[in-house]
Amino acid sequence: MQALVLTKASEDFELTETQLTVPSVGDGQVLIKVDYAALNPVDSKLAKVGHSVWQYPHIPALDGVGTVVDSYSPHCPLIGKQVLWHSDLSKAGALAEYVAIEAHAVSLLPEGVEPLQAAALPCAGMTAILALCKLQVEAGETILIEAGAGAVGQFAIQLAKTKGLTVLATASKANHKLVSCLGADHVFDYRDKHLVDKIKQALAYQPLDAVLDSVGGEATARDIELLRFNGRIACLTELPEIDAGLLFERSPAIHAVSLGGAWLANDLCAQQKLSMMGDHLLELLASKQLHVPEIHAIDFDAEKVTNAMHKQLAGGLVGKQIVKITP
Repeated sequence: MQALVLTKASEDFELTETQLTVPSVGDGQVLIKVDYAALNPVDSKLAKVGHSVWQYPHIPALDGVGTVVDSYSPHCPLIGKQVLWHSDLSKAGALAEYVAIEAHAVSLLPEGVEPLQAAALPCAGMTAILALCKLQVEAGETILIEAGAGAVGQFAIQLAKTKGLTVLATASKANHKLVSCLGADHVFDYRDKHLVDKIKQALAYQPLDAVLDSVGGEATARDIELLRFNGRIACLTELPEIDAGLLFERSPAIHAVSLGGAWLANDLCAQQKLSMMGDHLLELLASKQLHVPEIHAIDFDAEKVTNAMHKQLAGGLVGKQIVKITP
């Protein structure tokens, strides 16, 4: 089969095209003919540093959509059906014509859902769901969603509004219209020197109930300062060092959000929840209650996909980069 692979992880990583053997189907797995692979920032970050159990050449891309062509069981009802998945980061990914995935972690595409649209869902959409679940948000509460124009932010804004939240979001000025159209009640320029004051004004000087922090760094401490006592913050990036006095004053519930942990912790229940989250996102997409970010089509070409992955790291990308695998 044709595949795009990393021969090593490095800051200046590049993919090469190669021919590999079609993967065998292990116990509990399905073999999928890949239609689309979605690129996420985590794919590019891993390409820089690798993973301790990777064997090279390694196939990247955790998200995909494709058709099940074989299974560990000849009676598997998934055979012939289109599915999406978010895969184990320690194993081969979706930038290949075929991939073997655990059957309990895939989600069946409903009739009428375009596979290209579905490919934009897994990593960003599941991350948004998981973050909001950890935050235990309720109708009537306020939430600040950092990087509202990012893929996670776009999904989180829409999901938060369905829960009856008042949504505040940060984004560059160029993306304020987009973020507002997604449902954000207040949008702020993340570069604004008076950002904190403007957020406080929008809240009538009341503290926030929750924050979805996909930025990290100095923004994390700033966001904790905006929280009420015992407020909640979900962090998608590495936690910075936070002043002990601020933690004592706010006593926040700090939640780390990691989809990959479901696989790395070998937690079968958490892996099944990935499938359930995928099902929920697909239902919302099918009923037109959820819109995916703008899709940027990428050819199944080593140089073009390499450039696209480096673009993920540069920041500022609005939309999802999707690679069409099957001609």
